[in-house]
Amino acid sequence: MKKQLVVVTGGSGFIAVNIILQLLQQGFAVRTTVRSLRKTALIKEMLTNGGLTDFRDLTFAEADLTSDQHWAETLQGATYAIHVASPTPNRVFKDENEMIQPAVNGVLRVLKAARDAGVKRVVLTSAYGAVFAGHKKRTTPYTEADWSDVTVKKVHAYQKSKTLAERAAWRFIREEGHGMELAAVNPVGVMGPVLASDYSHSNVQIRQLLEGQLRAVPNVDSGYVDVRDVVSLHILAMTRPQAAGERFLATTGETLSMLDVANILRTAFPQFAAQLPTKTIPNGVIKVAALVKPELKMIASIVGEYAGTSNAKAVRLLDWHPRSAKVAIIATAQSMLDLGIVKAPDASEEKVD
Repeated sequence: MKKQLVVVTGGSGFIAVNIILQLLQQGFAVRTTVRSLRKTALIKEMLTNGGLTDFRDLTFAEADLTSDQHWAETLQGATYAIHVASPTPNRVFKDENEMIQPAVNGVLRVLKAARDAGVKRVVLTSAYGAVFAGHKKRTTPYTEADWSDVTVKKVHAYQKSKTLAERAAWRFIREEGHGMELAAVNPVGVMGPVLASDYSHSNVQIRQLLEGQLRAVPNVDSGYVDVRDVVSLHILAMTRPQAAGERFLATTGETLSMLDVANILRTAFPQFAAQLPTKTIPNGVIKVAALVKPELKMIASIVGEYAGTSNAKAVRLLDWHPRSAKVAIIATAQSMLDLGIVKAPDASEEKVD
C-alpha cells in the first residue's frame, strides 16, 4: 500500500526536523522544503542523531516562503501538510513589516498551493505569541480562546507576525479553503533534545545559562514544553477527525521563571552551579536598556507579565499528555553536553595552587 505523503515546510528547523523524524518512524512518507538544497546534509545529520537509519521515504524540495515558485509542485500528491517554516525573530529591524509580511504571505502561499493540490488538512505551527500578547492585568491561564491584541503599542513584531499569520490562515480557510481543513498548534517555549549545533532560539537560553553568560536574569515567566510532545500534538492535530478547525496550546500548563530554569539546571548539573545565576534584573533596568539596545525590546515587552497557560483542551480532545517542563529542560541541557555544544567546566582550572 502506498504511504500517505506529508509535506513539512522548513525542514531544517528544530520543530520541523523532529516532526519529520516522528512521521517517518510512524510510517508516513515525507517531502520537506528547504530554502536551499545545501541544507539536506544538516537535516540528514540531525535525523541520524535522532535515531533514523532509513531515508527512503524522505524527499526534499527547494521552496522559499517569499516566492511563488515551486509551491504547486511541492504540494502535489500530499494528503497532509504541516506548515512550520516562518521567519525567525529578528531582534533588530527598521520596520516591523519586515517580520510581519513574510509570515502572512508565506502562510497564504502554502495554503493556496495545498488547496489547489487537494490536500486534506493543513496543520499550522503558530505560537503562544498569537495568544498572550497585549492583555492587561491577566490573572487566569491563557487558553485557545485567547488572541493577542496587536493594536497594543508595546506588542513586539514577532508576536504580531505570529498573530496576523494565524488569523490570515483561518480567514483563508473560511473564505477560500473549499473544504480543506486546518488545525493550529501554538507552542510555548520549546525545549527538548537538540539534534545538532543548529537549534531553536528558545534553546539558546539553556546554553547561555550553562556557559555563565547570564550573571542575572530578567523577571520573565514562561511555559516550557518538550519538542517531542509538540510534535506528537502536531500529528494528533493532523490525523484526528475532532482536531479539524481547532487550535491547540502546546504547553505543560506549568509556569517557570528564568531563575526557576537556572535552579532546575543547578540541581541536575551541579558541576555548573557556580556559573548559573542566582539573581533577577529589576524590570525597570531591562526597560531602560531596551531604549538603547533594540535586541532587548522583545524581553522588555514581557518582563513581569503573567504567563499562565492551560493544556486542558489538547488533553480532553486529543488525549495528549506531555512530559514535564523539568524533564524537557534537563533533556535540552543533556543533549548539549552530549553533542559537545556546551563543555563541562574543567575542575582543574578552578583549583588554586
